[in-house]
Amino acid sequence: MHKELVLALDQGTTSSRAILFDRQGKIVSIAQKEFRQIYPHSGYVEHDPEEIWTTQIAAAKQVLNDAGTSPENIACIGITNQRETTVVWNKETGIPLYNAIVWQDRRTADYCKQLDKEGYVPFIRKKTGLPLDPYFSATKIKWILDNIPDAKQLAAENKLLFGTIDTWLVWKLSMGALHLTDVSNASRTMLYNIHSLQWDEELLQLFGIPMQVLPQVLSSSEIYGHTDNRILGSAIPIAGIAGDQQAALFGQLCTKEGMIKNTYGTGCFMLMNTGDKPVNADENLLTTIAWKIGSITTYALEGSIFVGGAVVQWLRDELGIIENSADIELLASEVATSEGVYMVPAFTGLGAPYWDSFARGIIIGLSRGTGKAHIARAALESIAYQSDEIFSLMQKQSGIDIAEIKVDGGAANNDLLMQFQAELIGKNIIRPKNTEITALGAAYLAGLATGFWKSMDELAAIQEHNKIFVPAKNVQYIQQKKNEWQRAVQTVLFWSSYSSGKTQ
Repeated sequence: MHKELVLALDQGTTSSRAILFDRQGKIVSIAQKEFRQIYPHSGYVEHDPEEIWTTQIAAAKQVLNDAGTSPENIACIGITNQRETTVVWNKETGIPLYNAIVWQDRRTADYCKQLDKEGYVPFIRKKTGLPLDPYFSATKIKWILDNIPDAKQLAAENKLLFGTIDTWLVWKLSMGALHLTDVSNASRTMLYNIHSLQWDEELLQLFGIPMQVLPQVLSSSEIYGHTDNRILGSAIPIAGIAGDQQAALFGQLCTKEGMIKNTYGTGCFMLMNTGDKPVNADENLLTTIAWKIGSITTYALEGSIFVGGAVVQWLRDELGIIENSADIELLASEVATSEGVYMVPAFTGLGAPYWDSFARGIIIGLSRGTGKAHIARAALESIAYQSDEIFSLMQKQSGIDIAEIKVDGGAANNDLLMQFQAELIGKNIIRPKNTEITALGAAYLAGLATGFWKSMDELAAIQEHNKIFVPAKNVQYIQQKKNEWQRAVQTVLFWSSYSSGKTQ
């Protein structure tokens, strides 16, 4: 049987998905399984690692069944994953010590504040390109080691393993034979030196994390090993790994310096390819590794928004003003504007450019005439405002006049949001036909490693666009809207200053 398909495992924050792609990069079949979001305390966000695994493997089996194909027809597997989310497990029993601590989790905010006071911010940023924030994996690992009974003892006995979600999945797929990650995920741990491309001994010492718990770091496109044939019924090469946002950058074929994409998922993540050298961002943006292929490491500038599409999920699940996420565009379209209503969805703090762990959400500008449609529109617009702030910074810090932005992710299918984004940024927004770009990026990385696709030129030849959103030129109105949004953000920051103890 000819191996005519690539399987991408896209393990996200709210669901595990599996997608089969053919040689034209087209979707043959897709399966998705949602899993529980666990909130033990305010600011805590957790997942059950076993549930992540069971939903991911169930999606993989379903997608093969739905396509009417067998594992023998799969050329390779590419994996992309929610980044920074932290799993620590017993390597002898395979049992996690604790729930996965999700990238959105803010439980280590006070510890980060303490390290900030001690002057560690420049030290950490110089080595990792990252700001000191609970977002990243290092403080999450430390929390598990400090708070879970016997964790430190097990680590000392070399019985513990740490991994971001890609590492956990590879370990499970290989039935414990492989403990590894790629450079893009390693660069999100706050433990990896993005210049030397090594786990950093000084950072490990700072956070009290033993080297032996960490995975081996490899490139983003190579054959790492194979699935155990008991998992899917065949030994399939695992050949591509990238954190979800880096995978999306690659899936959009932003492979040249200055190219930029924005992904509208649970959060929003804007990345710009900066070539083979890291750009030193200021405290508002972060520097990260995009991918490594062969001997070449590619870097990126990134702005991270913690709550993007998740605001729609909140309107659905917590407020109940829509039944399905897709309903929000119709509801928001019932009004021409938000009528002065602004939402800052800082449910788990504010990411770039504020990096405020203590910020919390706000809806402001309510009147007696405010209805569900105004709130829905304000929620959608909040996604675009946050992205616009990052774009402005990125253009300024890079010194590049960016011509266009490529977009992907679930909320990129929302025409109202994409048009408003084009208006705010003042640039064309390009949406591909296939908005499953994150999974496609993982498939591309795996396919290149195995020869399924021969070159970047072959990938460029099969890429198709769906729609281009062109901004109107109502500059004065847009600037007024930006100013009012900024007032809402400043209100949130004022509230946060009390919560964090900055203001007494």
